[in-house]
Amino acid sequence: MNPEEREELARLLPSPGEPVLTSDRHDLLKGHLMRELTEFREFTEPAAPELPDVATAPAPGRRGRGPRRRFAVIGVPLATAAVIFAAVLVGGGSKTATTDVDAVDLLHRIAEVAAAKKTVPVRDDQYIYVRTQGSMKFSDNDIRVLREESWTAVDGQRAGLRRVTVLVGPPFRPRDPFSSYSKGTHDMRLSPDPNVTTFRELQALPTDPDALLEKIYAGTRGEGQTRQSAALEKIGDMLPDATFLPELDAALYRAAAKIPGVSVVPVAKDYTGRSGIGLSFEERDGRTVWVFDKKSLDFLGSADEALLDVGLVDKVGGTPAA
Repeated sequence: MNPEEREELARLLPSPGEPVLTSDRHDLLKGHLMRELTEFREFTEPAAPELPDVATAPAPGRRGRGPRRRFAVIGVPLATAAVIFAAVLVGGGSKTATTDVDAVDLLHRIAEVAAAKKTVPVRDDQYIYVRTQGSMKFSDNDIRVLREESWTAVDGQRAGLRRVTVLVGPPFRPRDPFSSYSKGTHDMRLSPDPNVTTFRELQALPTDPDALLEKIYAGTRGEGQTRQSAALEKIGDMLPDATFLPELDAALYRAAAKIPGVSVVPVAKDYTGRSGIGLSFEERDGRTVWVFDKKSLDFLGSADEALLDVGLVDKVGGTPAA
């Protein structure tokens, strides 16, 4: 590097000990970081979800745990990159979540109803059946409506099945990278995955709300937009299977009541339009609303994904008795 280049580099870089970058350098590095992340994601992620045989398969909403995110390493000092990336994620600022006493009261009422339900005996050789309806966005002009059925082994040791019926979407087209989500029904094998919580592992969770919340916080560290939103997202993921575990189901709602940032939505609708009362909170994809039947306080799902049925079956492909 010649003297002129060193002088130019010295002029562009902040002086030693300066705590922040100038605004123009911040914008430049922020733009560079976002371009690197976009290029890295396009390079590492497949163009379309693999359907025939996968270990974990998130539904249109948020059932299942996705793969861990990997981030590109670029030529920016570590501390500077961390500051810029944090600013990108939170939009340059943060808000302190507050506690809504009405939301806390509602969550405790829901917990009481959940705790009063009968415990259902569950065998290792059975499957948890869940039916949902939601949507998957491929582009601004391509949003497909999906109904999903999943059969997950109770012990987590046997393969299950995910059946996706595309209700609204384009017909099958040869060489379409998203043909696995063309209109119609598509089956895929759910292979056992050590990264997905099994029903037996769910059953082993503490039912003391404080201990449960501590475990959830520990298990979601570094995830989500905030610590609170990551915990609430995880609780939401566990609610369908927790239907068979009244004590845990109640503990999940009581744990949620300890998390600030939840508010009541007096009139809310799930994805299919069923009306109820809602609980709203910030999540990584925006604001999420859990919806509950106003009379029974049963969980109906969310504004993004309706929970249509949960049950126990003896074999893959079976449906719960009416």
